Amino acid sequence: MRRRGWLALVLLGSMAAAAWAQQNPNRDVQERKEPLFRPEERGKKKKDKDEDANTRALGGVVRNEGDEAVDGAVVQLKDTKTLRVRSYITKADGQYRFYGLSPNVDYEVRATFKETSSDTKTLSLFDSRKQAVINLKLDKKN
Repeated sequence: MRRRGWLALVLLGSMAAAAWAQQNPNRDVQERKEPLFRPEERGKKKKDKDEDANTRALGGVVRNEGDEAVDGAVVQLKDTKTLRVRSYITKADGQYRFYGLSPNVDYEVRATFKETSSDTKTLSLFDSRKQAVINLKLDKKN
């Protein structure tokens, strides 16, 4: 009984598609009234994510006790609402960057490298900067 019901449903759907195609024979050939993309969006790069009106970005530099940039430090960003953690590994310049952050959430950021770590810092939802900067300093006692 179930097999007949599914078969009838598939048959009915294909008949409806065929009837629509008969009524609109040139539908797929007609020109689009709107372009696939707007000219101002052409050439936009992925790095423009931080310019989105509904998101913000966080970046900074990880430094050691000698005030030198740290290559290979792991920076972890925790969303305090969902507890989701994102990670970033710094390059030779010690910089990190997180894009696409919600303006309605607090974030905690912390860096670790070998046996050192930084204090945990908070990017508050009350911080209205679109591109916040939090520099982190590694310390052996943490």
